[in-house]
Amino acid sequence: MKNFALIGAAGYIAPRHMKAIKETGNDLIAALDRCDSVGIIDSYFPEASFFTEYERFDRFVDKWHRSHNDRIEYVSICSPNYLHDSHIRFALKSGADAICEKPLVLNPHNIDQLKIIEEETGKKVYNILQLRLHPSIIALKERVARELSENPGKVYDIDLTYLTSRGKWYFISWKGDESKSGGIASNIGVHFYDMLTWIFGGVEENIVHLKTPYANAGMLRLKHANVRWFLSVVYDYIPDEIKAQGQRTYRSITVDGEEIEFSGGFTDLHTRSYEEILAGNGFGLEEAYGSIETVAAIRNLSPVGLHGEYHPFCKKVEV
Repeated sequence: MKNFALIGAAGYIAPRHMKAIKETGNDLIAALDRCDSVGIIDSYFPEASFFTEYERFDRFVDKWHRSHNDRIEYVSICSPNYLHDSHIRFALKSGADAICEKPLVLNPHNIDQLKIIEEETGKKVYNILQLRLHPSIIALKERVARELSENPGKVYDIDLTYLTSRGKWYFISWKGDESKSGGIASNIGVHFYDMLTWIFGGVEENIVHLKTPYANAGMLRLKHANVRWFLSVVYDYIPDEIKAQGQRTYRSITVDGEEIEFSGGFTDLHTRSYEEILAGNGFGLEEAYGSIETVAAIRNLSPVGLHGEYHPFCKKVEV
């Protein structure tokens, strides 16, 4: 049994981490969040110590290993995106490995510094890149590898569409503040960029066609694919047939016109991620670097407008 601490216990994604810690047979010793609506902990670890002040949490973690035979070996990080870098540093300097939600950090230079701290402390940073563990995505990667072995110069045409509608609260929260979330591409798109480059190779050209607080769209030219992508948090952009089914999310990836079905199978991917990390097979800083570089570039690029190979959903957006 390994001992865990968790930062960001009141966050949306935190219950998946608590569930993963529980299902892998480990224990949550302490949790931190400035918000105290964390009754979900009772479903998993009612004996965990809870703190709303970082200083008290820091002191507890520091003192805990002095009065126990075991250390807190992992810190799970589910805090707002702009705090990930600081909380990862805390974990490493506390003698624990860090398990962090996406996006790992907001900028590539943060990863460069974390590599140095890894070397200094001998501890590791792991990123939750759960799409790499999705059975449908693994099957796609294997298929593409076979096809590229027969035709090394093949370039696929891909459309990525991800609409996850959010209410007015979204833009009042830290998620609607680009300086804290990194913007839409960082907050809801980063794991798709990671998945696509994992399968189709690195980014060779990054073009942004459209950028508003509510929607981003562009083109990624990868080594083996041209990707038209569209991301939004606006309900109205969801196709009518999807709305008619009562759905508020629309996720679609087509490869050479063929829809890749991966809407199911997400329930246990955090537990699978923890299993791999605990077995020494987690995704570290090197694996996270490419997608962070991509979203940082998108954040800083100026949109070129609706020219060239833009995603058809761009026409839905009034700018």
